Formats: sequence, C-alpha cells, structure tokens
Amino acid sequence: MNSQKMSTILIVDDIPENVAALFHLLSLHHFELLVARNGEMALELVEYEHPDLILLDIMMPGLDGFETCRRLKSIPEAQSIPIIFMTAISDTISKIEGFNLGAVDYITKPFQQEEVLARINTHLTICQLQKQMQLKNLELEVRNQELDAFSRTVAHDLKNPITDLISLTELVLEEYAPNLVPPGQQCLQQILKTGENILSIISALLLLAQISKQQVKPELVDMQEVIIQVKQRLSYLLRRYRGEVVYPSRWPKIQGYAPWIEEVWMNYLSNGLKYGGNPPHLELGYVELADNTVQFWVQDNGQGLAKGKQKQLFTPFTRLENQHFREGHGLGLSIVQTIIEKLGGKAGVNSAEGQGSVFYFILPKA
Repeated sequence: MNSQKMSTILIVDDIPENVAALFHLLSLHHFELLVARNGEMALELVEYEHPDLILLDIMMPGLDGFETCRRLKSIPEAQSIPIIFMTAISDTISKIEGFNLGAVDYITKPFQQEEVLARINTHLTICQLQKQMQLKNLELEVRNQELDAFSRTVAHDLKNPITDLISLTELVLEEYAPNLVPPGQQCLQQILKTGENILSIISALLLLAQISKQQVKPELVDMQEVIIQVKQRLSYLLRRYRGEVVYPSRWPKIQGYAPWIEEVWMNYLSNGLKYGGNPPHLELGYVELADNTVQFWVQDNGQGLAKGKQKQLFTPFTRLENQHFREGHGLGLSIVQTIIEKLGGKAGVNSAEGQGSVFYFILPKA
C-alpha cells in the first residue's frame, strides 16, 4: 500500500452535497477522511487529529475559510499541513489573500474529479518530500556534529604528542648539537621543522573549525591593541627572518571581534615574513572608504604574484607551485577569508610580479 492510500484528508464544508461528493470520490481512492461542518469544528479536530491535507471551503457561516486558515496556521502542529481552498469564487484578489494566509492551492466549484485528485496528490507528494528532506537534514546535522567532535578529538590528541616531540627535539639540539656531526644536526633540525609544520596545520584546522561554527556579536575593536598582541606573538619569526614591521601610531576604531581580527593579522604578517623580501620589510596601513568601512593592508617587499595565482591564494589547502611558498599548508588565507566574511567584510590581495603584494581586508567602521 502506497503512502497516498494511507493519507488522511480533512474536509471542511457546511454544504452536505459538497461533502458527500468529495467523500465518495476520495473514498474510492483509499484516503482516510475526516469531516468538519464549520471552522470551529475544524480547529477542534486538528487539536487531536493530524490530517495530512485540509480541503477548506471559503464561504462558511461563523468562521469563514480565510479566518479558519489564519487560525490553523497559528497552531504549531498544524503549520506544515497543506491547505487547499474550495470556492466558487474565481477572482484573483481572493486567491492572493488565500495564498498570503498560507494556502497552497485552490479547487474551484463545481468540482472536476481529475483536477481534485491531481491537486491533492501533488501537494501530498510535495509535503512527503519536504518531511523526508527535513529528516535527512536532521540526520546530516547529527552526523556533522559527530564528525566535528571526532575531528576535534583527533586533532587535540595529535597536538599533545607533537608538542612533546618539538620540545624534546629542541632540548636535544640545545644540549647535544655541538657534539653531533653535521648530518645529525641537520636531521634534528628537519625533525623540528616538520614537527612545527604539523603543529601549525593542526592548530589551523582547529581554528578553522571553531570559526566556522562559532557565532559572535561584533563589538568595538581597538586595532592598536590588536597589533601589539600580534607583534608579541610574532617576535620569534621577526628574529628568525630579521624582519621589519612598520605601522601607524594611530588606528581607527572598527566593528569586529578582536580575537578573530588578531588571527587575520597573524596570518598576513607571518606570510609576509616567510615569503616577503630578504630581509622582509612589511608596511601596515589603512584607508577609510566612502561606504563607512575601513580597508586595512599589509604591503610586503616580495617577488609579487601573477594575476592567475592571486585567485588561488584564499582556497583551502591550495599551495602555489612556487619555491617561495613551499612551506605553507594552504589554510592561513582560507581562515582569513572565513573570518572576514563572517564579520561582514571582504579580504583580498593586489599584486604584480616583481612589485611585491598588498594583502587587505575591509571591515565596517565603528
């Protein structure tokens, strides 16, 4: 037996002849039927029965069809039930009013059997498909939550031993490197570098997962304080690459979320130090735009990028086929784009080969 044969239809009409005609027609096609003589009875029936579809007459004493529809749609359990109006009225205004109240279709009296069956079966099928889609979405949401929990657990479980590996390698290099032959020193340096790269990937994945799911309320951001925090976090890279960072003494106030914006600057500046000039010279700045936004930027003194390669930079897990970008894991700029878009802004790059690059992001003014 198919799903339509088991469907329950509520007929709401005060004219016995109409009810009898519909009852006979729909019974022959194996629908289960309920009957209400007026709007009040229909509302009471829906309280303890849950029909799959309602055929609702417009012209009834007491509550007319429009008011009955309005009240049905105010009942949470009945909001998803498709309502088809039955009327002898064919004017467009009445139809529009019915659709605005939540009806899905009209059947015009006198009834045409094929039309009645076609419209009922169509909307029962649509309703069934919608319910199936809702169940699939719920199932997918549960699976996504399970996958997210699993990935975070795995990432955290990997992070601790990798951190220990890095610490032990640094200790061995510090204590025993002078007594090792050069190949041994190089192996330890490579282990340390690989461990740092793995830790960077894990941290980036955790951050990207957190940002993708977390909802934040934009607040006033003191950009000068953010830059100070970023410089402290980058002190190791600044020494390692003998980098120089120049920035304004004053910054405009913006709307955003300081911890996320700090990560944006971290990604832009760390990329500039790794892939900029030799030694890297980074200039930070901003410009206030006419649409009440501020564009912030980092200009490096690197080799620059061709137009085609610029579009690839913000794609997750994409690394450019270029020796100057071989250390990246392709997540940093994807994190930047995710953050800025969630804060209602835009991120991008302007570059030309041989002229360095300007990485920017735009956010609303405070």
